[in-house]
Amino acid sequence: MAKRVDRLNDQAVKKARAPGLKPDGGGLYLQVTGNGTAKSWLFRYTMQSKQRWMGLGSYPAVGLAKARSLRDEARKILEAGKDPLLERREARDAATTAAKLDQAKNKTFSQSAEEFIENHKAGWRNAKHAKQWRATLGRYAYPVIGDTPVGEVDTDAVLKVLQPIWATKITTAARVRQRIEMILSAAKVRGDRKGENPAQWRGHLDMMLPKPNKVRKPKHHEAVPYAELPTLYNELRGKSAVSAQALAFTILTAARSNEVRGATWDEIHLGRRAWAVPGDRKKSGEPFRVPLSAEAIATLESVELSPRKRTGLIFRADGRTTPLSENTMRKLLQEEMGRTGKTVHGFRSSFRDWAAEQTGFSREVAELALSHAVGDETERACARSDQFEKRRRLMDAWASFCATPRGEVVRLRRSKKQPA
Repeated sequence: MAKRVDRLNDQAVKKARAPGLKPDGGGLYLQVTGNGTAKSWLFRYTMQSKQRWMGLGSYPAVGLAKARSLRDEARKILEAGKDPLLERREARDAATTAAKLDQAKNKTFSQSAEEFIENHKAGWRNAKHAKQWRATLGRYAYPVIGDTPVGEVDTDAVLKVLQPIWATKITTAARVRQRIEMILSAAKVRGDRKGENPAQWRGHLDMMLPKPNKVRKPKHHEAVPYAELPTLYNELRGKSAVSAQALAFTILTAARSNEVRGATWDEIHLGRRAWAVPGDRKKSGEPFRVPLSAEAIATLESVELSPRKRTGLIFRADGRTTPLSENTMRKLLQEEMGRTGKTVHGFRSSFRDWAAEQTGFSREVAELALSHAVGDETERACARSDQFEKRRRLMDAWASFCATPRGEVVRLRRSKKQPA
């Protein structure tokens, strides 16, 4: 005799108060708990000789008709030889994944990168590592793909980041590629993207870019010999253009071009004769103090005579609010001053050669003056001083050398009072 189905009716369900299970048939039960105010629907079935219960929702949110419909759907799954509970779990997982992907459409690459850095920086050896990540990504990746949804970063997007620097800055480019790959891998694990990693090297980018060890090393920045610096510098002092003032300041501070072009008045401390360069303009990502010689301060004061106007950028393009372009300083040096082939960056080499050959200052002080890392990681971690006062004496000597009217090369010999 067939088991009776649809035993309950709406009134019986509504009035049910006694705790327990009320069968409706076909495996559907109304479960009553407590004092009869809590009711829910259950579906009982057998799978692989084991009895299982599947919740179908609470009453009255799920009424009798809906509960029967859900029971019938579950029975169809059973007839197909599948487990209704497992099928529902997989459907929920798929829905959750789809929801995450929809949410990821609004998460940009830069947001994913910052999330990656925050999640990993505690495991890195020092805080500088996180700053280096942000500095390289901020300079090369964010301007190109920073606002792109992380799930949409593809091979073409990665190549747009890498190709402009692959032939000229191969070490940096390889590091950027590796960091993009790690960020995208983490995004995939979080469910923010699908598919293969477009920044993967082996079997992918290695088909489109030359191997790093095969890339021809870039030529060094051609430098003006330091013996010619006094002559060149005194030529600069005869020019009133902002580009000439910026170039003179670059020479006197041995700073990088982008650091000078982005310099603002609030970074300058005239009383302390110092320039505080923020980390976002430093190659290392670390803030750096530059001692200012009297000659460097005089160069700054020649830019704007009124202290009330000393706000914003120091060296502005045509008096506007935008910084000078790198090309402006290069044209001044190569075309107007006739130093064909010489580069603005090369003045750092001129300074380094002069310090090594014409002074008694130590290599460490000269390297620190260029904001280069000195020693291995352990030595740098133990270092407590940036040797600012020693660097000040070195930069004063450099300014004095550059400003020598006749261009004479004067060797600075170490004395007992000369700093090491």
